[in-house]
Amino acid sequence: MKTQANLIRVGWILEHNGRQWTVLKTSITKPGKGGAFIQVEMRDLNSGNKTNERFRTEDTVEKLTSDQKDCQYLYKDGTNLIFMDKETYDQFEIPEEMLGDSVAFLQDNMDVTVNFIEGKAVGVDLPQHVVLTIKETEPYLKGQTVTTSYKPAIMENGLRVMIPPFVVTGEKIVVSTADCSYVERAK
Repeated sequence: MKTQANLIRVGWILEHNGRQWTVLKTSITKPGKGGAFIQVEMRDLNSGNKTNERFRTEDTVEKLTSDQKDCQYLYKDGTNLIFMDKETYDQFEIPEEMLGDSVAFLQDNMDVTVNFIEGKAVGVDLPQHVVLTIKETEPYLKGQTVTTSYKPAIMENGLRVMIPPFVVTGEKIVVSTADCSYVERAK
């Protein structure tokens, strides 16, 4: 299915230069002069090689249709991630490198959607948001107010997230899996 390049999302499977690629990262850049473009980091499904491609936002790309199954992430076994099909209870593995940076968001027993092409698992669609605990951040200083300034925080899974100054170590926050950004305090 042809689609606009500026709509490319992490986890998509693309047909490009006669090969199948899974999208690991995307970044849209709007330079001051000239048209906007999207930088896409992709991994070849067959060879495992990575590449970076730059598409103009008005370009079209071929998005491959994949079968999707509701699955549950179970655990990590060496360099493989173990998932279970929620319908048949069959377990299967996906190499950790195939998912790129999104591996950090996986939590035991998390419900995810796994994409299959020709019976082979090729990608995972994560929930939009996950709840994480702040492992380390700068202390809250009395008198600080909510401003546009953010401070860095290290999460329980090792990710670095910019958070508002009033959020402290040990709190649970909601983080966007799309861009690893702070959404809100967890309820």
